[in-house]
Amino acid sequence: MRIVLLGPPGAGKGTQAQFLSERLSIPAISTGDIFRANVGGGTDLGRQAQAFMDKGELVPDDITNAMVRDRLGDGSAANGFLLDGYPRNPDQAVELDTMLADFDTHLDVAIEITADVEEVTSRLLSRAEIEGRSDDTEDVIRRRLEVYATETAPVSAYYEGRGVLRQIDGTGDITEVTARLFHAVGV
Repeated sequence: MRIVLLGPPGAGKGTQAQFLSERLSIPAISTGDIFRANVGGGTDLGRQAQAFMDKGELVPDDITNAMVRDRLGDGSAANGFLLDGYPRNPDQAVELDTMLADFDTHLDVAIEITADVEEVTSRLLSRAEIEGRSDDTEDVIRRRLEVYATETAPVSAYYEGRGVLRQIDGTGDITEVTARLFHAVGV
């Protein structure tokens, strides 16, 4: 299966991506991992991305798209993948469709894990305290959620328009959310 996992920060995407990846025996691919691999490996794309990250800026779509294309084309994703953190905007979603068409395949499903703003804020504040993330204050978390709502949430509408979006409730016990996710994917 070829899957995109969507949802706001704190919805549980990373946790659920690992469970689904193991269940389907497909790689869970996050943009963070792709960036770290390229920067750490000193690739041309990694050097380009690092220049933006060093200034605290978002890596432009063309660089991000090229990194994702390279990762999806490296052979390990030939039998499927789960993308976590990509696409982040409708333009990237269109580019992903183009990439997959070039690889003579298509996206099977986009799953959006939904969660209440207060719930995810509480989760992220708790995680910040446990992991010692002093920069994850309530104001910063709420800003990240606003950015998600304006910039990334439209990706859900894009996939809904294509008829491949499934939404699941991300609140509750981890095992309950996992069961909802497996049901949505049909496994």
